[in-house]
Amino acid sequence: MAMLLGCDFSSSPGPRKHIVLAWGHSDGARLVLDCLERLQSLDAFTAALDAHQAWVGGFDLPFGLPRELIVHLDWPTRWEDCIAHYAALPRSQIRALFAAFCDSRPAGGKFAHRATDEPAGSSPSMKWVNPPVAYMLHAGVPAILASQAYFPGLQAPHKKALRIALEAYPGMLAREVLGTQSYKSDDKTKQTPERLIARKDLINALELGQTRWGTRLKLSHAQRDALAQDASGDALDAVLCLVQAAWAQAAHAQGDARYGLPADMDALEGWILGA
Repeated sequence: MAMLLGCDFSSSPGPRKHIVLAWGHSDGARLVLDCLERLQSLDAFTAALDAHQAWVGGFDLPFGLPRELIVHLDWPTRWEDCIAHYAALPRSQIRALFAAFCDSRPAGGKFAHRATDEPAGSSPSMKWVNPPVAYMLHAGVPAILASQAYFPGLQAPHKKALRIALEAYPGMLAREVLGTQSYKSDDKTKQTPERLIARKDLINALELGQTRWGTRLKLSHAQRDALAQDASGDALDAVLCLVQAAWAQAAHAQGDARYGLPADMDALEGWILGA
């Protein structure tokens, strides 16, 4: 069976902000975390994806832009063509185009949304700050495509694909356990004991399978400590994406060719697993 992968992505990785990959595998009803991999460049990210022949990956970045925005900008409405067009633009032009779109709209409705945003509770994929998910899409999706991964629901069915890319969102899974309680921060002044306790509670719930998917996560003592002590939450977010990838792999093993994605999802916008 293919390896499982969870990815906490950064559009500008470096020594201070890594891309974190959580690699694992299914062992019966359990999900085993094999290792965490921290990457400081997009080239290292591409190399890591290419290092394994087969995987099912959950990636914490949007795979598409809102249809409303794409139509407004008169961009291609076939997903692969749209991504190619988007990837060719510099970030400065993306920001200018998106800002102009927002400036033309009334307060409270500045951003266009994908259909998946409301059920997932995710940020609009056209946001370029706090968080800069538009840039994450710009950097990440072309890199994943370059690894010859197959994107279910966005590309024509490919029965022999060895690498499967799926959009995940750790915040959605974390809220099932913690509600609105925060468990992470990149700001050192906000890395509080309360957030440490929240991370430990979340890890404990994952180990006990206390989410709607019931997946029981198997960790070593060292892994559990490492996840809890990472106050940025990046490693834990990668593991949450790994859990979502495991659910998708299980759905496929039970005959779902779309890895748990809804049949009526918008093939231009994409969809977050489990939303």
